Amino acid sequence: MAVEIRRTLLNIQTTLNEGGKVIDTPTKLVSSLAIIKNPWYGRGYVEDLKPEIREAGPILGKLLTDMILDVTGETLEGYGKSSVVGMGGELEHAQAMTHTLWFGNQYREAVGAKTYLAFANTRGAAGTSVVIPLMDKHDAGRRSHYQTIHMQVPDAPAEDEIIVALGASVGGHPNHRIGNRYEDLKEMGADLDNPAGV
Repeated sequence: MAVEIRRTLLNIQTTLNEGGKVIDTPTKLVSSLAIIKNPWYGRGYVEDLKPEIREAGPILGKLLTDMILDVTGETLEGYGKSSVVGMGGELEHAQAMTHTLWFGNQYREAVGAKTYLAFANTRGAAGTSVVIPLMDKHDAGRRSHYQTIHMQVPDAPAEDEIIVALGASVGGHPNHRIGNRYEDLKEMGADLDNPAGV
């Protein structure tokens, strides 16, 4: 079964001023989305989701990655992923499309990332918010790059669809000034490798 893509979307947000202060180097948030037919819709409970994952993952991963990189090139610093399944599907269907190396490694390898991809998955009707959390592609503790992209597609996902999305940032969040988690851990006397002390 081929991947059925109804539409792709590319969104670019450039911030020039935040909190009344001009940003010396404007920051950029970029998201690429594909609205696809849910391959498990109407089939009841499907035990093995792997055949569709293996087919769709590489195609969607490359498509959405290429869309992002056409905008950011090598300037990409933060990244993340998300999916929203329509009400006729299971949350597991949304997760199946993004929580797989067949999908995620297309992005990770293309940007030479060292960290895992931050993620969000949900189920909802058309217009449900697509939330893409971001983190630094090399340093999971770099708080300046903890950001979130929020957007909506008025007519998606339909009951039988899944929105699959990637997000990226060029720069950290505007006028970052809350410090890094490493500074907090040091001041608290916590172990950098075991911050919860368990």
